[in-house]
Amino acid sequence: MPVHFDFYAHTHPGSDRVGAARRAGSLSRLLDRIGVMLGGAGLETMVRSLYAGKALNRTVGQNADYAGVIGAKDAAVGGSDEHGAGTIRAVARKLGVHRREVRKALARAMPAERRNPERERPRLAAAIPFIDGILESDRKAPRKQRHTAHRVWTRLCREMPEVPVSESTVRQYVRQRKAAMGLLGQETFVPQSYTWGREGQVDWYEGWAEFDGELRKTYVFCLRSMAGGGAFHRAYPHANQQAFLEAHELAFAYFGGVFGVLRYDNLGSAVKKILRGHQREETARFIAFRSHWGFESEFCTPGQGHEKGGVEGEGGQFRRNYLVPVPKVRNLEELNLLLAAGSKEEESRVIDGRAQPIGAAMLMEREHLLPLAAEGFDLASLHFPRLNGSACAKALTNFYSAPLPVGTEVAVKVYSAYVEIWYQARCVARHERCYGRHQKVLELEHYLDVLTKKPGALAGSTALEQCRAQGRWPASYDQFWEVLRQRQGKQEGTRAMIDVLLLAREHGPARVRQAVAEALELGCSDVGAVRYLLSVSGREQQLPSAPIHIGALNRYDRPQPSLKDYDRLRPNWTATEVIQ
Repeated sequence: MPVHFDFYAHTHPGSDRVGAARRAGSLSRLLDRIGVMLGGAGLETMVRSLYAGKALNRTVGQNADYAGVIGAKDAAVGGSDEHGAGTIRAVARKLGVHRREVRKALARAMPAERRNPERERPRLAAAIPFIDGILESDRKAPRKQRHTAHRVWTRLCREMPEVPVSESTVRQYVRQRKAAMGLLGQETFVPQSYTWGREGQVDWYEGWAEFDGELRKTYVFCLRSMAGGGAFHRAYPHANQQAFLEAHELAFAYFGGVFGVLRYDNLGSAVKKILRGHQREETARFIAFRSHWGFESEFCTPGQGHEKGGVEGEGGQFRRNYLVPVPKVRNLEELNLLLAAGSKEEESRVIDGRAQPIGAAMLMEREHLLPLAAEGFDLASLHFPRLNGSACAKALTNFYSAPLPVGTEVAVKVYSAYVEIWYQARCVARHERCYGRHQKVLELEHYLDVLTKKPGALAGSTALEQCRAQGRWPASYDQFWEVLRQRQGKQEGTRAMIDVLLLAREHGPARVRQAVAEALELGCSDVGAVRYLLSVSGREQQLPSAPIHIGALNRYDRPQPSLKDYDRLRPNWTATEVIQ
């Protein structure tokens, strides 16, 4: 069956023969097909054989032009039949191609490069400004929190539903734009197979979030099941060892068991020294933690993150889908609730190449995990400092106040989010952990006993400044303090204010603040008035006792005692009977 191909329509898409040209295929495919028909000989060979019957001898080269070919043809076939075997028209009819293709084959051995005209995109045109805006904003976003083509398409469907564009069209355009903007990056991973409950992979990745309008970086812990595909994510302000161990325990509770092997990179929370090959000198705390939960550890080659490619890819896809755009939260707890909701939503996703969703796979894998330990591991880092001249205990690089005398030796337990100070098996102070260096974390209540002797130090104390910054010193305190100083003098008024603050040890800070506010409303400015308001409010809060029915007390009735026998003990009593 002859193959019809129109080179003119192929190179001029505006003509009415474009459809026929597109159906026929390109010139290169045509020449290959003709070559197969001739057993390896090309179109040029066949044309030469057809012209040989008319003794047409010409030199065909890459530099020959169409005018020379046409002139040679006219001179060769001058008086021949119009449909003879040696004419260009006859060759074109025999092969089922256009005459222009015959001339092209005589002029050049290889087909000319095809021109690809730029096609219009009527549907995508309305979405191009939206997509370009997203990609332009990605220039300022963190490198690992930029939009993928799929994420762009999902946002386009949600935010511009009136523009129906297929995902493949968006992917093609996004790839072209990212290539032009220099945002493309590629990496190859080798697929692996895993058994149920055998291996999990652990890694940290960075994520940015807005906390009350302030953009801050957080460190997200990720533990991924390699067989089931489920993953646990939790954010921390710093990737220290306490957060590292705490996140492990929360992840074990999330999966319902412990994996046999956990694979890590060479992070300092677990590795003390890198030895030859895959041998590592692990930290003492990590060895104790592994022994408590009963799992083994394996470590990647330094700089070869693809050895734990499962968790690397999980961190990237989770960040792109649940941390893009940058979330706006009030605190770290709200961010972790967002991550937990994302992990729960991921359980309904089906990984490519698998037949069941992640949640169903996690249920199947739970039967193959090691059982959870009966009790948790003590996650705190323990230190034994002495209180310095500022009544502070040093833990790591920072100082924390305690209500104890100077020089007292205490035990400091450092957790991921807070610090506890213990003395004689009792927790005497608890502070939020500070991640700065050489900072003092002070509690005003710890210095009140000292300030009763040194009231002048209260106004400029660092503890008071930190109390104000944390929002725990209301404006009513300053008003009450000012009234006390005006009535009793600067020193005595300050000492009276300290007495008011000491009432919080018995009644609590909230009730003291309320009592001070009520005293100001009543026009009272005395410590006794605040103490009285606290006692009245305490009596009002006492619940009345339930009434008791009198009849229920009948079982306690006893006869009244008689004192008649005591008269015999009187010295003037005359005995009239023998006392037995």
